[in-house]
Amino acid sequence: MIVDAWAQHPTLKHAQDPIFESLRRWTKMPIPTVELPVQVTLYQMDQAGVDRSLISAWVAPRNIMISNDEVAGFVAEAPDRLVGVGSVDISKPMEAVREIRRCVNELGFKAIRVLPWLWEVPPTDRRFYPVYTACCDLGIPFCTQIGHTGPLMPSEVGRPIYLDQVALDFPELAIVAGHIGYPWTDEAIAVATKHENVYIDTSAYTVKRYPPALIEFMRGHGRSKVLFGTNYPMIMPSKALEELDELELGEDAQRLFLSGNACRIFKL
Repeated sequence: MIVDAWAQHPTLKHAQDPIFESLRRWTKMPIPTVELPVQVTLYQMDQAGVDRSLISAWVAPRNIMISNDEVAGFVAEAPDRLVGVGSVDISKPMEAVREIRRCVNELGFKAIRVLPWLWEVPPTDRRFYPVYTACCDLGIPFCTQIGHTGPLMPSEVGRPIYLDQVALDFPELAIVAGHIGYPWTDEAIAVATKHENVYIDTSAYTVKRYPPALIEFMRGHGRSKVLFGTNYPMIMPSKALEELDELELGEDAQRLFLSGNACRIFKL
């Protein structure tokens, strides 16, 4: 079984947003001109043998690229394959809390994701704290991004060390930090090692680009701490899984990486 911990079924508004122009230099992907059917995402999952994908909403300041209701609609088309991850406007704390409750209690979502670089503030900013409180209250993970940003936005807010304070303040909160944390991967590993409920996902990176320190962590005491992710459609699932066997994780660690950790953390 394979679970993709971070993917999007993109809307045109998301795919065409100018903020992603710098990413297109790397991916060489054409900009879609029509809305993509959910079957396109399912086909890419099938090509790689991915059983389930957690697909995310995208909420930025004054800009909803993929709404929670759109994600719910995608999930409804393939409820056995797609899992909803919500997002909220942290500038409106009470609205954010109410929306998190709606996402979980009415839409059936399994997590909430907010990206510090979109808001240009670190995850220790006071506006995040109502989100953490609501996630703890509902027993769902908080997902975020660590490391440098592909879009031309400040990377400093993605320093993994910021999550150290969040985990100290909310020890019961499961935090899934995506995108490996490069160039601060050692910092990410240190925070995940220190805190029982802090995890790393490999989205936005192919296997051959995993830092050696992360691979060593996955083989050893971090085998329960790392989740497979793609950041699809930036990286196709089949591309993200190429050369997996070269990691030499061993059967148990590879099972945890590909699905076991995600199933446990997201209660799939």
